Amino acid sequence: QVQLLESGGGLVQAGGSLRLSCAASGNVVSINSMGWYRQAPGKQRELVAIIATRDGSTNYAESVKGRFTISRDNTDNTVYLHLNSLKPEDTAVYYCNAVRKFTGYMYWGQGTQVTVSS
Repeated sequence: QVQLLESGGGLVQAGGSLRLSCAASGNVVSINSMGWYRQAPGKQRELVAIIATRDGSTNYAESVKGRFTISRDNTDNTVYLHLNSLKPEDTAVYYCNAVRKFTGYMYWGQGTQVTVSS
């Protein structure tokens, strides 16, 4: 089992920045990748960014490229999402995600609200 504990989020004005953190605990050696998804009201959950635990390779949604940065600290099994140049359309609940090796099973955090005011 893997547990994910998120922190960060909050209310920010358009153009502002935030940092989200996700600390993984438990069977962390079983994790293949970690990432962030978001879900806005009335919309489906979508991938924001993902980072591979083995080599640190990353992928981003087109809508956040150049504005958001995902990074990891393997010393304490924490993944960060740096959100810059925030827009009102970035408003959503952001969920941390970890994908298990071989099975692809997904673990989820509890979610953290990001609200961007115009």
